Amino acid sequence: MNPLLLLADHVDTGDLLARTYAAFNARDIEAALTAMHPDVAWPNGMEGGTVVGHRAIRDYWTRQWGMIDPSVEPVGFSSTGDGRVAVEVHQVVRDLAGKILKDQVVRHVYAFEDGLIRSMEIREVEQRGE
Repeated sequence: MNPLLLLADHVDTGDLLARTYAAFNARDIEAALTAMHPDVAWPNGMEGGTVVGHRAIRDYWTRQWGMIDPSVEPVGFSSTGDGRVAVEVHQVVRDLAGKILKDQVVRHVYAFEDGLIRSMEIREVEQRGE
């Protein structure tokens, strides 16, 4: 395959993901969902398990934002070598009064189908020097 096409795919997915993170942080569920496959599989990082589909993600995020105030900022994108994209993410979770509950870097790994996010998984990032 042409390496320029692979680069173009990576740039397109990076832009799609950046817009999705921005929509999440703005609490614009509908904008975030436009980047996702109708049957997207999404981790329920708060309660465990996985939610599937736009309605389930909408319900999960609405419930989540009623309890905590998460913010996720992508700090780096890389290819996993199997067609997925890994994103290093600075995640800050606050309670609704603004107290920081978590401040960490995590890795989100995305799979795509038809130019849309098909699944995401959360992985811990090994902290060096600790």
